[in-house]
Amino acid sequence: MVTLEDVIKNEEVQAFINGAEKQIKALGYTEHSHRHIGIVSKRTGEILQKLGYDERTIELGKIAGYLHDIGNVINRTDHAHSGAILSYQILKGMNMPLEEITEIISAIGNHDEKTGTAVSEISAALILADKSDAHRDRVTNTNMSTFDIHDRVNYAVTNSELEVDAEQKKVILKLTIDTQICPVLDYFQIFMERTMMSKYAAKYLQIWFELVINGTKLL
Repeated sequence: MVTLEDVIKNEEVQAFINGAEKQIKALGYTEHSHRHIGIVSKRTGEILQKLGYDERTIELGKIAGYLHDIGNVINRTDHAHSGAILSYQILKGMNMPLEEITEIISAIGNHDEKTGTAVSEISAALILADKSDAHRDRVTNTNMSTFDIHDRVNYAVTNSELEVDAEQKKVILKLTIDTQICPVLDYFQIFMERTMMSKYAAKYLQIWFELVINGTKLL
């Protein structure tokens, strides 16, 4: 039985993640490497666990979270699709059952807001985990005078928490934004599509998505 630990130790996975990080840095994008995939993997598992899914589904969710951005090693464009194909080859080589591989690659292939949507419990949890990771630690540009809007918004987020309330049937994204760096409106300017994707993903899981910024409920 393939576990998250097995995937983390896989030489192909390590090489592709390192290669993806190199490309993302060259393009000037926010961080999509070990920090991000670790958070997404952990949050995907926590969402599924708190909603009462079985241990194997939780583990598959963690694996999908860890591999979801591996396609960046090929190109940022269509990285969700290429990541799903790469993950198929890797997991097949690790002798994971095809029904489990199918769950993982469909989640990876549908995590990007431009081309995907929630198609399963694992994909819905992955979307919520991925889109919740806005934080200044993701900004790789060290020159604030050259920040674009993505750098500025992410750098303004000083705290990001995703809470699941199974009893109230809701998931809450709590953000703290330094409005001296950027107004809250800028967050919606670049993240509205992701926010709506998160809302639909929560609906797929039969829960409600709430967004709280600086203590104020906005959604």
